[in-house]
Amino acid sequence: MAHFDVIVCGLGVMGSAALRELARCGVRVLGIERFAPGHDRGSSHGATRIIRLAYFEHPSYVPLLRRTYELWRELEQTSGSTLLHVTGIAEIGEPEGLLIKGILGSVSIHGVRHELLTAQELMRRFPAFRLPPQYVAVVQPDGGFLEAEPSAHAMLTLATQAGAVVRSGESVRTIKPHAGGVRLTTDRTTVDAGAVVVAAGP
Repeated sequence: MAHFDVIVCGLGVMGSAALRELARCGVRVLGIERFAPGHDRGSSHGATRIIRLAYFEHPSYVPLLRRTYELWRELEQTSGSTLLHVTGIAEIGEPEGLLIKGILGSVSIHGVRHELLTAQELMRRFPAFRLPPQYVAVVQPDGGFLEAEPSAHAMLTLATQAGAVVRSGESVRTIKPHAGGVRLTTDRTTVDAGAVVVAAGP
């Protein structure tokens, strides 16, 4: 029976990133994907995902995102692919709404570059928008988008180059504690590991 330090279940963007980081740290790691990498049933499917520094959900994301931008640029350099496109981003809503208040809280705590525009100011600058007059927009010049599927493929390629084992078309059936680690059973085999990362998306 095979044994790995870590098994990563699901190889979308999150799973591929975990697999790459573990492999480049010298961890004996196995990645298992139920379908083929880049399939159309996962949360990483599609052309793009937005990225920005200030999240409305909580200010604690900002330091993580600052480091994330560095890591995306490093991934681009290592893989030779352009993945992160900084275009600026406008997030729009009512001034007292959860979105705008959350973003403004994040930018004020962490000093994130931004502009607060009225609906009229935003529509003058970007004529494609038609907003209710009471709305405002927080524009973050460092926002943009990531190429989702190419990012996952780049991370998988680098992970395998660093020694990760990747198996696709294999479904995980059970993950159970076993002998100081875990035992994972798929539709093909059983594998023991020290730990499992579950990145199964939807």
